[in-house]
Amino acid sequence: MLKVGLTGGIGAGKSEVSRLLVEHGAVLIDSDRIAREVVAPGTPGLAAVVDAFGEEVLAGDGSLDRPRLGSIVFADPDKLAVLNAIVHPLVGARARELENAAADDSVVIHDVPLLTENGLAPLYDVVIVVDASPRTQLDRLVRLRGMTEEDARARMAAQATRERRREIADILIDNDVPLDALRERVAEVWDDLVRQAREGERGTGGGRPEGAGPE
Repeated sequence: MLKVGLTGGIGAGKSEVSRLLVEHGAVLIDSDRIAREVVAPGTPGLAAVVDAFGEEVLAGDGSLDRPRLGSIVFADPDKLAVLNAIVHPLVGARARELENAAADDSVVIHDVPLLTENGLAPLYDVVIVVDASPRTQLDRLVRLRGMTEEDARARMAAQATRERRREIADILIDNDVPLDALRERVAEVWDDLVRQAREGERGTGGGRPEGAGPE
């Protein structure tokens, strides 16, 4: 099994890259999706969030009002840290369950938005960073996700800098490109991941590649 950490700044297009990798045969473990599951109505995770932030973060149907919570925590680093302390252990436990269920010869992609911020790179054999310029990120967040520019900038500022993400990359994917070019790049990356997985099976892999750095 090759364990791959996939990350990138908000609006960089990480979800598109993960989708393309799945098309090639990767097993995807999506931290964002798991993060929603662990705070679903009736879960201990949601109860803990409400205890920390009050019932104002609940929607009318009793589910988590994610935009409301986001407007609170992304404007206050201390509150963001409180939320992360609740959610991250729950997400990690569920991710380990899903990884353990994958076949031994799988290429397992862990889609982790805050991989850089939380110092998680050593947990993976390979780290892929999806990179885009801040201008591209801002445009996508406002134009495609409907965020206000103020909200988008706050969320970008709450994450690691572009430079910090690039520093931890074993493989860098430039997503300031047309979709066809992105597809070609992801296909190249997939071939590389499959090769590393096979080398690992023969006992020549394991752990992060020696001397690895951004491409």
